[in-house]
Amino acid sequence: MVLLGPVAAWSGYQSQVGWTVDQPIPFSHEHHVGGLGIDCRFCHASVETSANAGFPSTHVCMTCHSQIWTGAPMLAPVRQSLAQGRPLSWNRVAKVPDFVFFNHAIHVNRGVACVTCHGRVDTMPLLARAHPFEMRFCLDCHRDAGPRLGPPGAVTRMTPLAWDEATHRRFALAAAKRFHLDPQRLDKCDICHR
Repeated sequence: MVLLGPVAAWSGYQSQVGWTVDQPIPFSHEHHVGGLGIDCRFCHASVETSANAGFPSTHVCMTCHSQIWTGAPMLAPVRQSLAQGRPLSWNRVAKVPDFVFFNHAIHVNRGVACVTCHGRVDTMPLLARAHPFEMRFCLDCHRDAGPRLGPPGAVTRMTPLAWDEATHRRFALAAAKRFHLDPQRLDKCDICHR
């Protein structure tokens, strides 16, 4: 029994990395993002202006699905949601603990790409947690954000920018100056724990 603890921790059981969550419809990011090239912001419209990325509304889904796949059985919950005027009840995959303050807009507008935290969603038939979202995951980035930053216009790219380390560093320093960020302060407790 004692040996099972390390095995469970190593397997992703505790962090839930690689786990999918039941959703009202089996939405494929692989198809929509990878295959069709739909930008993350089309469905997650509030990601640049709100603490929460937001879930897609029924009307966002129906933008396309009022014209294509109109009778598909797997889209019945979307049609029912529209007919009843009730939102789809999406389930959060990437969760941080209640005692952590996380603001999507702050990160996205400073050049942290979606793929940094959510992984290559363009290759996921069903969305799975890509990272453990433990404190060390956040601190690794907060202590050395440079290699993970890019221009805000490129945050929805699924493939890394072809920048060398020096270019990332220059961009990170320019971003820190532009946003009045103190790199020495980004790993202080009150940045995330308020």
